Amino acid sequence: MHQDPAALLRSPLHASHIGHGARFTDFSGWRMPLRYGSELAEHRAVREQAGLFDLSHMGQLEVSGPEAPAALDYALVGHLSAVPIGGARYTMLCDAAGGVLDDLVAYRLASHRYLLVVNAINTRVVHEAIRTRCADYAAWAADRTNERAIIAVQGPRAAPIVEALTGTGLTRLRYYTVALLDIDGRPAVVARTGYTGEDGFELLVHAEDAVCTWEAALVAGRRHGLTPTGLACRDTLRIEAGMPLYGAEIGRDVTPFDAGLGRVVSFVKPGDFVGRAALAEAHKSGVTRRLVGLVASGQRIPRAGQQVVTLTDDGHGADPVGLITSGTPSPTFKRPIAMAGIRAGTSDSIRLAVQIRGTTEPVEIVPLPFYRRPR
Repeated sequence: MHQDPAALLRSPLHASHIGHGARFTDFSGWRMPLRYGSELAEHRAVREQAGLFDLSHMGQLEVSGPEAPAALDYALVGHLSAVPIGGARYTMLCDAAGGVLDDLVAYRLASHRYLLVVNAINTRVVHEAIRTRCADYAAWAADRTNERAIIAVQGPRAAPIVEALTGTGLTRLRYYTVALLDIDGRPAVVARTGYTGEDGFELLVHAEDAVCTWEAALVAGRRHGLTPTGLACRDTLRIEAGMPLYGAEIGRDVTPFDAGLGRVVSFVKPGDFVGRAALAEAHKSGVTRRLVGLVASGQRIPRAGQQVVTLTDDGHGADPVGLITSGTPSPTFKRPIAMAGIRAGTSDSIRLAVQIRGTTEPVEIVPLPFYRRPR
């Protein structure tokens, strides 16, 4: 059941989206742009030129204080005290059993100041968990979500657009780094991060500066083919790039190792952290599930929750081996693609199919990600 639109949160850019012809959707308690025109055209714009996204629904938590680095080492699975100032780290918040409460990006803005960008659906959960886990440290967590906006410029032409906005050369701002810059005299956190598989930047600005920044980006990007883009193409882009979505590829019933993301867990950092014992045991005993990419033979689209089965010689489905976590028609490859969690030990060469409305659609296991941007 959809929420009453009047009860949904609005981005500071809501009026701008209406002016640009956006079609809206209900997403994690927010009213956000789904698309402005053609979802396919928006996807291609990001792959070939640049797209402009409003990500203001994402949670923004600031953690500061003299013991903030140690507090985040305890609260999160990553080694946050080892992140240099101006660095960023993809990490996770796990429970004591090793289940993922959220995946997030942590930016170290200063020696004792971090900004965590979290999934909209989990903002309250993450804030409460971080606040509780910081209780024994001289560190404090504040929710800044409603004070700021996030605007993303993604695509091969993103760098010259953001350089024009900031008046700054960005060659030293490497992937997964962050800088404090000005946009038309207004302060901004500029991070070279994204969720599309392309080069790109995320601009974190004060809510009152959001409209000016959005419109300035459109002007700066005009000659580079910059297009306003919605959440629909963001999903097809991230699936092509093999990027996980909370509630699909990862969740409370999945450890980072089962999601193929065990690299984010640091056992070498000093001290304990929440979930360490369970994650160490999961690492030792081995995964029971692995995340794979699937490409369909025909044009039927695998969707989340559909069963993956072995395929017999006569074309019938047999032994269940897993479930689809995300699926879409791929605008880049012009074939249906999907990610699936399947039983560990299932051979890449085995014949598989997806059960789609009572019939079997043959699929092939392929390496993730489906798409890698040209270097």
